[in-house]
Amino acid sequence: MAYKYLVIVESPAKAKTIEKYLGRNYKVVASVGHIRDLPKSKMGIDVENDYEPHYISIRGKGDVIKSLRSAAKKAEKVYLASDPDREGEAIAWHLAFLLGLDLKDKNRVVFNEITKDAVKAAFKEPRTIDVDLVDAQQARRILDRLVGYSLSPILWRKVKKGLSAGRVQSVALKIIIDREKEIRDFLPEEYWSIDGNFKKATKKFKANFWGLDGKKKKLPNAESIKEVTDRLSSKDFQVTKVEKKERKRNPAAPFTTSSLQQEAARKLNFRTRKTMMVAQQLYEGIALGKQGTVGLITYMRTDSTRIADTAKGEAAEFIETTYGSEFSAHGGKKRANAQGAQDAHEAVRPTSVMRTPEAMEKFLDKDQLKLYRLIWSRFVASQMTPAILDTMKVTLDQNGVIFIANGSKIKFKGFMQVYVEGRDDGKEDKENILPELVEGDVVQSVSIEPKQHFTQPPARY
Repeated sequence: MAYKYLVIVESPAKAKTIEKYLGRNYKVVASVGHIRDLPKSKMGIDVENDYEPHYISIRGKGDVIKSLRSAAKKAEKVYLASDPDREGEAIAWHLAFLLGLDLKDKNRVVFNEITKDAVKAAFKEPRTIDVDLVDAQQARRILDRLVGYSLSPILWRKVKKGLSAGRVQSVALKIIIDREKEIRDFLPEEYWSIDGNFKKATKKFKANFWGLDGKKKKLPNAESIKEVTDRLSSKDFQVTKVEKKERKRNPAAPFTTSSLQQEAARKLNFRTRKTMMVAQQLYEGIALGKQGTVGLITYMRTDSTRIADTAKGEAAEFIETTYGSEFSAHGGKKRANAQGAQDAHEAVRPTSVMRTPEAMEKFLDKDQLKLYRLIWSRFVASQMTPAILDTMKVTLDQNGVIFIANGSKIKFKGFMQVYVEGRDDGKEDKENILPELVEGDVVQSVSIEPKQHFTQPPARY
């Protein structure tokens, strides 16, 4: 079939999706990743001549290059639509070199999501290849090679053949070794706590020892425990103070690459590689029956929590319709990106919040559905109102021995209606509801339980 424009993307899956959006004047083909790289057999960098890299065509890519050249000759214009990151920019630059394209020509097309509107909009505003981004990728690649090719042979001789050392592994190894030294040098310290079980009438609750005679007291040993227990002469404790407050809890920000990887590990037990592989599938496009193939999430390599205004508006409409206007934060909390974030892309979010996990279930496999549900829920929650908790702090006293009970209950669920962020310790936040207490009330201790503990060394990563 005749075509006017050739579009080159990285993956064949993406090629099929985008070709459907662009129509018959466009032919979309894949480079299947990089096509040129530094040679494997030698350093490939001229250290004496401004660290000039020596690139060669990747072995096994000969047929792909031949096919791309042939297709480019038949086209009026070639567009380079590799991924919207440094690596993608470098791939576009290498393609331009091999196909003899002019670097001043506006032939670079980038989009953050593979949906019909986003792709068509991107083709209306092509740009030149960003040589600064290419240089950034080359600098990283050269550093990889200089460090890796210098260090790896030492590993082969001293540790094991086939291991690789480099820019990333070296730093990671140092962090792990530093932590291991901390663990080895750690000296455990003894400390004690006293847990109290109390009741008012038939309602039971817990409180913890706080201090003596109005001052906070540490319990370093068994003698300090005896000092406390010797003062207790009965089961009766008086309520000396009741503090009630309303506390807001804000939703977590939408996902960046690293927060997605961490949460998928906590909640789905996915390894990092699996998370990124499944996210890539959701980004590149899923066949949705009559709708055709659609990218379900935005680009998954990002350090930004920024959200497009159109996505905020759609989310507000969805939340108001589904949960009620009191749940919509109308654009969500304004968040500053982490220091050093490059903010090249939006946060990881669904391309349309209207494509709910329930609606997508029949089109996705088990792992795709789990990850999509996680991304969708986190994004929707980020655009919702804070949860409101009623907190209660009660001070109990007998002969100067002070116990404190903290309780909370959810007054308004807000974002918690949809999603609650995971915790590294695997525990869930649970309500601790105290009985209704006022100053002057007398409660009874059911049990007073001293416990011995020892401080723990830092955990391994």
